[in-house]
Amino acid sequence: LDASEIREGSLLVFAPHTTMGIVINHNEPMLMQDFMRVLYKLVPMDDRYSHDLFELRKSSKSDGRSNGHSHCKSFLLGISQTIPIEKGKLMIGSKQSIFALEFDGSRKRDITVQVMGI
Repeated sequence: LDASEIREGSLLVFAPHTTMGIVINHNEPMLMQDFMRVLYKLVPMDDRYSHDLFELRKSSKSDGRSNGHSHCKSFLLGISQTIPIEKGKLMIGSKQSIFALEFDGSRKRDITVQVMGI
């Protein structure tokens, strides 16, 4: 943000992956444990997902990964966040952090950060 010299505008954080979520929340480890527990109750890994029925899929090629649960978690959380910039500062709460969450195993992922404004 400092290098951009933008004083008023917004910062976009975007994940170009369908098994990720980008969220803003309180950066407290026990809250993150609670959040992940609730998320995995809502979208359990061992449930049945039509996306994982590879023999029936016609719309997209499968890489063989049973990851319907990962895509559903991404649907719930979204893959981007926009934060306002005022007077050259991100208008994010003092206890807030931006989290990039991958739900389909550990791997290298790209995150796009775009600063817009004047």
